[in-house]
Amino acid sequence: MKLTTLLAATTVVFAGQAFADGHVDRTDWPTSFTVGTASQGGTYFAYGSGWANLVAEELGLTGGGEVTGGPMQNMALVHTGEAAFGMTTMGPAAESLNGTNPIAPGLAMDKACAMFPMYQTPFSVTALTSSGITSVADIPAGAKIGFGPAGSTSDTYFPRMMETLGVDFERRNGGWTDLGGQLQDGLLDVIAFAAGVPVPAVSQLEVQTDVNIIEFTEAEQAKILETFPVSQFDIAASTYTTLEADARSVSMWNFSIANCDLPESFVEAVVDVVMSDNERMLGIHKAARSTVPANWDKNGVLMWHPGAAKWFNENAGASIAADMIYGG
Repeated sequence: MKLTTLLAATTVVFAGQAFADGHVDRTDWPTSFTVGTASQGGTYFAYGSGWANLVAEELGLTGGGEVTGGPMQNMALVHTGEAAFGMTTMGPAAESLNGTNPIAPGLAMDKACAMFPMYQTPFSVTALTSSGITSVADIPAGAKIGFGPAGSTSDTYFPRMMETLGVDFERRNGGWTDLGGQLQDGLLDVIAFAAGVPVPAVSQLEVQTDVNIIEFTEAEQAKILETFPVSQFDIAASTYTTLEADARSVSMWNFSIANCDLPESFVEAVVDVVMSDNERMLGIHKAARSTVPANWDKNGVLMWHPGAAKWFNENAGASIAADMIYGG
């Protein structure tokens, strides 16, 4: 067992050196790339800009993160090739494949391929302590709730969740940093976050004021699990200084995506940079604790990019079937 693990680790190291040292034919590689992220103040922007910079540095290319409207827009940008890479959650990915992405209704966005697993997106609610809101049931009728950027995972699913739980609200959209400022100024009653934890905007709020991070009750969690494509999740108490115990939540998996027509060796090299050294990814964002090869099987929606599938099958003991690989 130890020998197998050592050999697998050695394979990953050698693969990384080959890509970094230029021992791969790069004639069809782009010289620059962009990664579709989301709004500033959210996890997508911090995480996506971080791995974009890491890949650019390691592979000697020009690349970086781009502010977008989040998962739905990223599916559209990557499908059309306007962005080489992006990040999405499984719900918006499924809707985009089915032609129900509100950005382009009727268009099946099947040119966006899975590249690597990122992390789970918990759904959580934050209010100012001064509001007296300590539970979902406490949210007053007609409350102004910020759901993040229009078309984001949060904006797509959290309003439906709130309606399912019987909350009456006025919907507000905007970047996470902007919504955090509105909450602090009393212009919002609640922010409904769907983002990898810790959410930068929540961490910033904790420093500036007293907040309540509101968990779902067992009954609320069960109702959401029954109705939406999410999984059970607990936000660890160590995530925020405000939390004194783990907070009951639900989550949806995130995957990075690549335009399906990008060169196989290029995408394989990008995956190698991100997946071969988790410590570097953790230095970018704590949510990257889940950005590990073993989570390749969390994608049951998107076709895999051939370069990504090759990396996981050869280096991570994955068994991605040919009928789940684009062009296979």
